[in-house]
Amino acid sequence: MAEQKPSRSTATSVAGEVEAGLLSQLRVILDIYWISPVRNRLILMILGVVSIIIVTSAGQVLLNRWNVPFYDSLSRRDFPAFVDQLMVFFAIASVLLVFNVAQTWLNQMTRLKLREGLTRDLVGEWLEPRRAFKLSNSGPIGVNPDQRLHEDARHLSEMSTDLGFGLLQATILLVSFIGVLWTFSSGFVFNVYGYSFSIPGYMVWAAILYAASASWLSWFVGRKLIRYNADRYQKESELRFSLMRVNEHIDAISLYRGEADENRRIGFDIDSLLAAIRLLVTALTQLTWVTSGYGWITIVAPILVAAPVYFAGNLSFGGLMAAIGAFNQVHDALKWFVNNFGAIADWRATLLRVTSFRQAVQATDIKSSVEQRIKFTQSETNQIVLDKLKITAPRETVRLKEKKAVVKEGERVLITSEPGIDRTLLFRAMAGLWPWGAGTVSLPANANILFMPRLPYFPPGSLREAMSYPVGKDGFSDEELVSALHELGLTRLEPMLDFRARWDRELSDDEQQSLAFARLKLHKPTWVVIDEALDGMEKDAYERVTAVLRVDLAKSTVVHIGREDKNDHVFSKVLHFVSDPSGHGLEEEGIAGV
Repeated sequence: MAEQKPSRSTATSVAGEVEAGLLSQLRVILDIYWISPVRNRLILMILGVVSIIIVTSAGQVLLNRWNVPFYDSLSRRDFPAFVDQLMVFFAIASVLLVFNVAQTWLNQMTRLKLREGLTRDLVGEWLEPRRAFKLSNSGPIGVNPDQRLHEDARHLSEMSTDLGFGLLQATILLVSFIGVLWTFSSGFVFNVYGYSFSIPGYMVWAAILYAASASWLSWFVGRKLIRYNADRYQKESELRFSLMRVNEHIDAISLYRGEADENRRIGFDIDSLLAAIRLLVTALTQLTWVTSGYGWITIVAPILVAAPVYFAGNLSFGGLMAAIGAFNQVHDALKWFVNNFGAIADWRATLLRVTSFRQAVQATDIKSSVEQRIKFTQSETNQIVLDKLKITAPRETVRLKEKKAVVKEGERVLITSEPGIDRTLLFRAMAGLWPWGAGTVSLPANANILFMPRLPYFPPGSLREAMSYPVGKDGFSDEELVSALHELGLTRLEPMLDFRARWDRELSDDEQQSLAFARLKLHKPTWVVIDEALDGMEKDAYERVTAVLRVDLAKSTVVHIGREDKNDHVFSKVLHFVSDPSGHGLEEEGIAGV
């Protein structure tokens, strides 16, 4: 399949992703951690943080009460009492310092475990057999999953920890200090123009009204941030995709002298990202007017609220400072939403991206809306049977010319096609990766079948690991590995068995294909289906490969999908893959992006 460019249709919403409500998204995340191996440790850490927050809140209440005797000693100029209160302060502060350090450590470890559980789950779901391939053909959400598997998972884990514990701490502090603030303001009688009235706990209500007004205004001004953050992350991933694409194909770009054109293309992505960031900056600036404005007012707001009681003589100076401290604690707890609105919007956007990706991955297992699908069965006669096979591609339909093609055990079969037909479609259909079409593909039951793609894949690591893939580096002895290298003309690689490299860059195209056939020789599958791997090989490499097929894999059944001019009497049967003019492509059926 040709490389896809991420869609630019996400400017107004997270287009192409699974939209779901907050509760539904949270349920997805909770389900992930409930089945995760890190669940028990995570629960213990969260309980530890909760316990520390409760104890710390109790210590802060004690510290607030300490304000009364401390500031009263200052107002009386009582030095001995002042020294005594300093000792009390250092005792309380020392205990709180220990708990603060412990809370910081637990916060960081909780971040780590949250990320471990989430990342392992997402990667595990993504790498379920054939899911990643199906997702890559399902639209923009599957083009560059690395952004969601790496950066979004990290960001969500860290922000969930910070926001979750922050909300918990604000709630506990609110509960702890509302009683204190109520006590300071209970029973106070206001006298205004000859009228007397009382508002029980009026400082509590003042703090609630003050924080509520700030919260509502923050939401009203900053509600666009969720959409803007989601769009910004999408544009970031598009730019990174373009940079990775250029890096992967830099040889061809340099040979074509296409640097200027690539610079222009990347420039479009940079412009798109900067436009998204500018919208985000504007929204954050507007939100800052609210948060900073309330922040400045907060300096004098608690004094103004407590002043009537103080000037009426119902509070000492120490009591005033304690009331101000309690008001600030209640107000800070209530305006947690205001202080964190930007972070909450960022968290919501990241939560949407992570949960929609996971749901999209799982949705690849659900049957698509295409009515006609290829039926995959197991052959009871130990044969490959392609019965009335028709494959629906994005813009056309192709089929086997032979209505019922049978590949018997031990046969060598070439499947060729008309010029311009994508033969890889047939390869993917036989492998079960491309289910759209009609007819039946029957493969031998319990058979050892190896599918060789046109471009060989070598995992990062040593040459030994590349040759043994996917059974592990200890799957074959040194003698077997060396023998395979010699037989395929790769003698120069013998000293490099334990050398680690990017083998797709270290080796020429012929050497890569030869190494892939060396791996085939080692694994000795009973059935082999090859996608055009022989077509582009030089004569010497081709002869060595066909020798392996004739001698080392003499008992194996081999199906090669490729050009007929490469036959050289290696294959005893030829089948034909042709265009079907009566068919329609997926796009014509109204289901593009499958």
